[in-house]
Amino acid sequence: MSEIHILSSPTRLVMRTPAGDTPLPALWLRALSPDPSQRDPRTGQRLINPHLLPVDLELTAARWDGPRLHLAFSDGFAGDYDADELLAGTVLSEECPEPRPWGSDLAPLPIYQWPDLAQDTVLYRALTDFIERGFLLVHNTPTQTDSILSIARRFGFVRETNFGAFFEVYTRPKASDQIDLSYQSVALGPHTDNPYRTPVPGIQLLQCLQNETSGGLSSLVDSLAVAAQVRREDPEGFALLSRIPLRFEHRDPQTQLVAIKPMIELNGNGEMMGVHYSPRLENIPLMSEADTRSYQRARRRMGELFDDDAYALRFRLEPGQMMMFDNNRVLHGRTAYNSAEGHRQLQGCYIDRDGPRSMYRILHRQFTTIPAGTLA
Repeated sequence: MSEIHILSSPTRLVMRTPAGDTPLPALWLRALSPDPSQRDPRTGQRLINPHLLPVDLELTAARWDGPRLHLAFSDGFAGDYDADELLAGTVLSEECPEPRPWGSDLAPLPIYQWPDLAQDTVLYRALTDFIERGFLLVHNTPTQTDSILSIARRFGFVRETNFGAFFEVYTRPKASDQIDLSYQSVALGPHTDNPYRTPVPGIQLLQCLQNETSGGLSSLVDSLAVAAQVRREDPEGFALLSRIPLRFEHRDPQTQLVAIKPMIELNGNGEMMGVHYSPRLENIPLMSEADTRSYQRARRRMGELFDDDAYALRFRLEPGQMMMFDNNRVLHGRTAYNSAEGHRQLQGCYIDRDGPRSMYRILHRQFTTIPAGTLA
């Protein structure tokens, strides 16, 4: 249980927990003011620039005014604060569920029926599953020429690339059309799409339109589960994979895209978000012999685990079935297939990673009770 306490001589605020007291600096408090003179009440955006506050700003007075705190500062500003909002502000949070790593034994799978997702209550559950697990399986989807776009717009905004607003994945006999191995019938190992872009498309949707082959099984692998194992076995190797940049490149007659980034992506808190992983598209930088060997040891182990049956979900996509996955977190692949058996055609597109998270927050406010006036 956390509480705010006022201390005197000098006047200051602390957050008191069973672990002890944490001071709440005057600069931090001043910047969080919800006063209408400081923050627009409609947008939550500040009307002042907190970067220009005095470095030596101090709290000059503090008192409880019923359930609220009245604070005054050395720059002349005074205003009321909600204690619960201040306590919430002590934690950096995206206000979304925490990721839940998984392996091949994941059950039940997050499967939803497309018609049901028209209901916000069902969409809210699906978004919760997606943020926690990094993927959804959606059945009974429409399969018209560009249906993938209307499906995608239920979750966010479509991101167009050099492949178009959406793309078709099927075997193409003309060599000039084969600008990517996905357009051949070969097996594709676990990988993330477009690591050569900045930013990388955050979420991919892949929908089956036709599948008359016995092969071409789809696969999904959770990089968070795999990387956690690598980190346990080889902390130094994990650090190398998250620090050493790789060069990713894609070329076709009209496009040359290059990005330089580490294989493992960390967020601002140092927590793992996912990977940029596509062995057919990357090159490591020149390093010492020792560092190259250490890096290769970690990279090799990561690749072994990505291919390990203990981490992979494998399934056959039937017409009208779709998988949507976080392209930073969840790797996808497929087994080889024989195009002479019949036609196999998938349709895909990308949306940005923040779309489903934004929608989750909106629906969360709709379906749960939160304090009014929570700081943005």
